[in-house]
Amino acid sequence: MAISRYLAAFCSFSMALAFADCTRLQPQSAPGMVPATTGALPAGGAMPARLRAVRVARYIRHVVIVVQENRTFDNLFATFPGADGTRYGEMKSGSKEVRIELKSVPLDGLCDFGHGYGNYLSDYDHGLMDGFNLEGGSKKCPGKAGAAPYQYVSPSQIRPYWEMAHQYVLADHLFTTQGSGSFTAHQDLIAGGTTIGTAQTVALVDFPTHFPWGCDAPAGTVTSLLIAGAPPKYESDAGPFPCLKYATLRDLLDARSITWKYYSPPEPHGTGALWDAFDAIKAVREGTEWKTNVTHQPTVIFSDISNGTLPAVSWVVPDDVNSDHPGDASDAGPSWVASIVNAVGESKYWHSTAVIVVWDDWGGFYDHVRPPFFDRWGGLGFRVPMLIVSAYSREENSKHHGYVSHTQYEFGSILKFVENIWGLGRLGTTDSRATSIVDCFDFAQSPRTFKRISSSYSREYFEHQPPSYEPVDSE
Repeated sequence: MAISRYLAAFCSFSMALAFADCTRLQPQSAPGMVPATTGALPAGGAMPARLRAVRVARYIRHVVIVVQENRTFDNLFATFPGADGTRYGEMKSGSKEVRIELKSVPLDGLCDFGHGYGNYLSDYDHGLMDGFNLEGGSKKCPGKAGAAPYQYVSPSQIRPYWEMAHQYVLADHLFTTQGSGSFTAHQDLIAGGTTIGTAQTVALVDFPTHFPWGCDAPAGTVTSLLIAGAPPKYESDAGPFPCLKYATLRDLLDARSITWKYYSPPEPHGTGALWDAFDAIKAVREGTEWKTNVTHQPTVIFSDISNGTLPAVSWVVPDDVNSDHPGDASDAGPSWVASIVNAVGESKYWHSTAVIVVWDDWGGFYDHVRPPFFDRWGGLGFRVPMLIVSAYSREENSKHHGYVSHTQYEFGSILKFVENIWGLGRLGTTDSRATSIVDCFDFAQSPRTFKRISSSYSREYFEHQPPSYEPVDSE
């Protein structure tokens, strides 16, 4: 269906524009100091008083952001105890809604679904959250998706994730920055948004027309745009070549001489840019940091941990077959993540590190929670899971088991947490409005003793695994 039909759904949400914050690169008064107020917190998610004005940098000196692919919260944690999940979904059938039971499926299923901006609007269906059956299928699952997106992965298939959730923190109200796909999602995780130009009236959406997705793209590659408004206007293939000049967290880190590194998979032409958010950042791709701060072998994270050279801030993007991406016929993703967590937990970095695991977009899978507001850029998008593993991860009522955070977060919440640790200031994108994830920690508790996360595949398996040279996603 035409995108324009659904854009009208955004009109009533223009009040969300009040969230906008145009400040850019504002300095903080004290490095590592958590402000007394970090944004509005929903009832039940308030930060404990003892966490306010804590110097987080005293406890957290390393942040590892692990980025997996294409799963909603309901798809991975629909049945997790105490979380906002569901066993049922609403499916559009003509002019009616049909209640359908979510089906338990294996992680390595063959079906992939559409997850561009148009798919988002269709799934959302004016807030009814019942259009997921109208998704387009993939080559392995042609035709309309029907009931296929109404599923959840059997917990036995993703045991490492559930084990982390039972021990540490599971966030059940993290929303993507935009109702878009993987290209912009990975940009959001380094920049908090994809607005371009000094007027800040245009944002990138969806994905470039050719691979690689960045400065290494062939000549003639363009992007798609959302023109700011309520509702925003979609312009397909009307955007610039994907070699961008906007500021990212890298700029704030460099300004304070804070170390960082981006770990991503290789690609067959030698640039390593088939799936790398910083390939789209001109200052990095055409500067010296492309060789010093970007590596195109994700398993280097293991040697950096072992060698004592883990940077302060890391992003880790897996090989396609380890990414949880649907349709890859692989169940290795949970073990890949467990291997990173175990490497940190069994190293000298355990007491100083927060490992944050997120999934970049919804992948077309059903989720029952309606996004809480819309801004000028087609967000917030749908829910994705977030796991936070740390010696200081908050516990549930001091019972020494995991905590489910119901606080409303977005990808900018992760950036704000990093910015506050080192007093970096603000990019002035969604990091300004977002609520920091600091309430997922309790620095008054004694640091936890690490317990190894069980997995089907070992660290050695991944270290000896040949690259697939496949894009982590194509949408």
